[in-house]
Amino acid sequence: MTTDAPLVCVVDDDASVRKSLRRVLAASGYAVEEFASAVDFLARARAPRPCCLVLDVRMPGLSGLDLQAALAAAGRRLSIVFVTGHVDVPMTVQAMKNGAVDLLMKPFGGKELLDAVQRAVAKDAADRGNEARVAELSERATRLSPREMQVFALVVTGMLNKQIAGVLGVVEKTVKVHRARVMAKMQAGSVAELVRLADRLGVSVPPAPRRTFPLVQ
Repeated sequence: MTTDAPLVCVVDDDASVRKSLRRVLAASGYAVEEFASAVDFLARARAPRPCCLVLDVRMPGLSGLDLQAALAAAGRRLSIVFVTGHVDVPMTVQAMKNGAVDLLMKPFGGKELLDAVQRAVAKDAADRGNEARVAELSERATRLSPREMQVFALVVTGMLNKQIAGVLGVVEKTVKVHRARVMAKMQAGSVAELVRLADRLGVSVPPAPRRTFPLVQ
């Protein structure tokens, strides 16, 4: 097993269960870390490689669902495969609604576990790729001036240069210059691509600047 093998973190208060899960996962080439409680896992920093969590639902202290909620509150996105020995429909619905990849009923087979872990690791890898892409796009957006950001947000609504000029209170030629700079800085080859980038970044339409008019004497 290489040091860059996908990591599976097993959180279960039963040492025999942890040992059994480790044996199956390690035999399939995964790196495995064991944690006896949710609190122990929370102290671990986020892994720098594709990772997933195999998490027991019912544990003393913080439950698996509590840990899922704590991770979400801390902004720590992680693919989770829940395992449980108790059938509880509301619990299952809550776990899946909050983003769990799967929920396995004990006892489960090795193939069932490995299939779920494979899906969870693949999801984590995809999520990490998306995060990196958004971070790259955000860095590009920081290069835009405040006015260019306004033009960016208005261009992706489908407005024409003349319309944008009216909204911003500038001449159309100025909009054309800013628009060209936006396309260059965001590395967009077309308005359609710029729209996709704006969607990834969650760019919203800025409020129109307040315009003042002289009082009529």
